[in-house]
Amino acid sequence: MNNIQSLLAHRNPGHALEQAFYTDPGIFQTDLETIHYRDWLFAIPACELVKSGDYVTYNVGAYRVIIVRGADNQIRAFHNTCRHRGSVICKAAKGNAPKLVCPYHQWTYELDGSLLWARDMGPDFDPKQHGLKTVHCRELAGLVYICLADDAPDFDTFANIVRPYLEPHDLGNAKVAFESSIIENGNWKLVWENNRECYHCGGNHPALCRTFPDDPTVTGIEEGVTPAHLVTHFQRCEASGLPARFYMHDDGQFRVARMPLKEGAESYTMDGKTAVRKWLGRVPMADAGSMLKFHYPTTWNHFLPDHSIVFRVTPVSPTETEVTTKWLVNKDAVEGIDYDLKRLTEVWVATNDEDRQVVEDNQQGINSPAYVPGPYSPIQEAGVLQFVEWYTSTLSKRLSPEAVAAE
Repeated sequence: MNNIQSLLAHRNPGHALEQAFYTDPGIFQTDLETIHYRDWLFAIPACELVKSGDYVTYNVGAYRVIIVRGADNQIRAFHNTCRHRGSVICKAAKGNAPKLVCPYHQWTYELDGSLLWARDMGPDFDPKQHGLKTVHCRELAGLVYICLADDAPDFDTFANIVRPYLEPHDLGNAKVAFESSIIENGNWKLVWENNRECYHCGGNHPALCRTFPDDPTVTGIEEGVTPAHLVTHFQRCEASGLPARFYMHDDGQFRVARMPLKEGAESYTMDGKTAVRKWLGRVPMADAGSMLKFHYPTTWNHFLPDHSIVFRVTPVSPTETEVTTKWLVNKDAVEGIDYDLKRLTEVWVATNDEDRQVVEDNQQGINSPAYVPGPYSPIQEAGVLQFVEWYTSTLSKRLSPEAVAAE
């Protein structure tokens, strides 16, 4: 830990991080314990859990979690570990179960986590003492977040700010039209750094660049005076009842803004037109652009007039990261009638694969003994600078002697 604190203390501002931050197993474990095991993490869109007993499993580092819709319609999360001898309970990625039954000795839990049945445990056994261990779980306008910490940080500030931006997209009436999960052979921070700029877009993303602007005022962070073209876009959206203006929280962990696409573009398609005939949500105009939201450390999102795309970033190892993407459409939209699946997904399927290659090339170069952290572009990479500042300041604060002593 002293080595991490030394690296943080001697970091060159405005430059990429030292090699160890992208390769060292000890720093990776510190990232998990200091950030991923303590912050709110985006898990799934709530529309994946339609009826009672629907569940999804999600693994984060050493933790295995079940997220399930109860008989009372409430979504809850539990550690996927039986209270008997610790077996995994739900082995599938998703499914439906009227009860949660451990496959080892059939201990049976209600969907609220309480222990219903355990065979031959003797007269002194109290089932009330052996319910599933809970994981903090909150639903925000159709998005489900979890927190693995014993004491979760504040969620309401984030929820209250972001909810008005999300509600016009009506994610509660969505369904997952398509999902993909890929492993990028790069550190999770490289995945985020790549996401936070479009400096690389022109040379790497031909499909995305048909509709998404490489304007650094769109991809970066807002400082000083808002550019006139963004003011005009924000005003036009807000006149139609859509919260739009750029908002970055004081601690830098999340941002929302409804940003324009390229002129004439309506959605992320090869021809720039909307991809879904039956829109998801209540956005009144096709050229509203994309409501961009990120929340470190796990998610960035694009909410469009016709559909939405949610991304989830999960660290796997010091040099492996899982990126899961889900395309959400109106639950009543019919494939082949209201949308063509290839047309809906092809831009971001291609973009994700291109980003995978970019991240992997970056990781391989960083692995070299010749690597020396280079400077970020203050014009094109303000978003990367912002992410790195959030990461290093969060790590420094939580690793400080005062913070460690208080735990």
